[in-house]
Formats: sequence, structure tokens, C-alpha cells
Amino acid sequence: MDLTGRDFLKLLDYTPEEINYLLDVAARLKAEKKAGAQPGQTLHKTSFPGKNIALIFEKNSTRTRCSFEVAAADLGMGSTYLGPTGSQIGSKESIADTARVLSRMYDGIEYRGFGQDLVEELAKYSDVPVWNGLTNEFHPTQMLADMLTIREHRGDLKGQKLVYMGDARYNMADSYMVVCAKLGMHFVACAPKAYWPNAELIATCQAVAAETGAMLSFTESVPEACQDADVICTDVWVSMGEPDEVWAQRIHDLKPYQVNADAFRYAKDDAIFLHCLPAFHDTNTKIGKQIYEKYGLTEMEVSDEIFEGPHSVVFDEAENRMHTIKAVVYTTLGGK
Repeated sequence: MDLTGRDFLKLLDYTPEEINYLLDVAARLKAEKKAGAQPGQTLHKTSFPGKNIALIFEKNSTRTRCSFEVAAADLGMGSTYLGPTGSQIGSKESIADTARVLSRMYDGIEYRGFGQDLVEELAKYSDVPVWNGLTNEFHPTQMLADMLTIREHRGDLKGQKLVYMGDARYNMADSYMVVCAKLGMHFVACAPKAYWPNAELIATCQAVAAETGAMLSFTESVPEACQDADVICTDVWVSMGEPDEVWAQRIHDLKPYQVNADAFRYAKDDAIFLHCLPAFHDTNTKIGKQIYEKYGLTEMEVSDEIFEGPHSVVFDEAENRMHTIKAVVYTTLGGK
């Protein structure tokens, strides 16, 4: 399969076969790294010596930045990090002009920021592949990491029941719904009705599901959602860029949807827990302490018992960000 020159903006742009191909390549790259492959010697040959990629981060990151930088190094490439104050994008220079400048200097461009329209515009004017590291609407690289993790722990993806608990209106739940529809899985959004994904995206995913045999479900009932679940996942209740004032309302609305032992007692005995991180499962962070001081809560979207317990594979998931991002970079720059 040849993905050379393709942008990676959202998984709706990719077929089920292409998504599975990316997962297969990621698994091969991971195995080779574990076996001691040296930088630039991926897949038994020198990969991309002399190539360079630009990493635009309008939102800060730990896993996405580190994953792209390590992936580039492993592939024999250079990388340039442009943080929230490290470029003129969107202030003194338009997205279109930035794309045309960077694509003259670099072989690929990663963008992590705000609206999906921004990364789409970047790709429109770029002459090199553009990769979505996260937007408000979609997080496709995270989905590849999560699917690889599920495949490693649960086997074949088709038919797996994945439950997303919490605020299902934004990029993580939207992306889970898309990838589950594409891969023939059973996606369940478990949240108050006001926190379900938007109707237009649901309709789009239902059309995909009709072709793949996937199922999409939406419920306010935790027992109904988690019954016989293979995977339970969640994300923080307040996303990057949202004001602190929304915490009180989110806690009130979403506290019944915390991923905890009560939720997992309905799932399969060997079900796994996923979280894209960072997670507020204790008070060992600045925000965790502030939440405790204001609201008296020591745990938020997931209990510490689940996060640190045998169901949790969140650090396998975090590692797989790097392997799957490497697969995206590798294939779209011409690797087979």
C-alpha cells in the first residue's frame, strides 16, 4: 500500500484498509525498535537521511511532541519544534503563507492547535504532507496509538466494544466514534445527553458503520454502557483552552460518569482502561491540588484505583503514540 504524499488530518479521510495498514507498519516499527534497530536503519534499510520535519505546536504537549521528535530521530531525520510563541503563524503570518514557506524547507509538517479548519488550510497550501497532532475536533494520531494498544491486549479489533465515559462532545470522543465506525467496532458514548457528539458527525459515522458492520450507541446509563465492555476510556473533563469557570458545572454533570470500580464491574473481567493523558486521578499535580481545594475531590475523570490497577494500560498506550506516529511519518514520506 502506498501512502506517499498523503496528509494525515482525520481518520475519515482513510479507508479501513489504510488504517489497519498503518497499525501493521507501527507494529513492525515497534518490534524493530525493541530488537535494537539503530537510528536511520528502520525496516532493514536507511530511511530518510537528510530529511527534516517541522513541528508546529500552538498547544503545549508532552507525548505528541516527544513522539514526533523521537520518531524523526529513529528515522534518521531532523526536526524543528515551533512552540506557542516560536513562530509567526496566525499573528504576523497567515496559515497559507506559513505552509508555503515551511514546505520549501521541510519534508513534512505537524500541526497541533485549535480548529480543524486550520490544519486543513495548512495542508491545502503545503507541498509536503501535513499531520494533525491534535485539533479541537479530531486527534487521529492518538487513535492509532489506542487501536494498536487494544490490538496488543485484546486481539482483533472488529467487534470490540469501546465505551467512552465523560464529555463526549470533543476531539477524543469524536475520534473514537470515527475510528470505531471505520474498523467495525462497537462505540458507546456514555454521558449526559447534552454531552453527546454532534448530530452531523453521528450521521456521518453511522453511514460509515453501515458499510463496516460497526455499532454506535449513546446512553446516559453507566450499567448499560459498560455491560460486557472490552475497553473503557475517558479524558479530562475540561479541555485545553477552556476557562476555569466551567469546572464547577462539569464536575456536577460528569461526576456520575467517572471511570471507577463500579463502572468496571459491568465490563468483561479482562477489559482494559485507556486515557490519552494527562489524567487527574490524584492530587499530585498543580491542577489536582486546586480541584481538591475548591471542590474537595481527590479524583476526577478516573479513580486512582483504576488508573493504577490491573485494567490500566495507559503507559503502553502512551508509548504507542511514538510507534504509530513514526508509522504515519514513515509511510506518508514514502516508506513501505
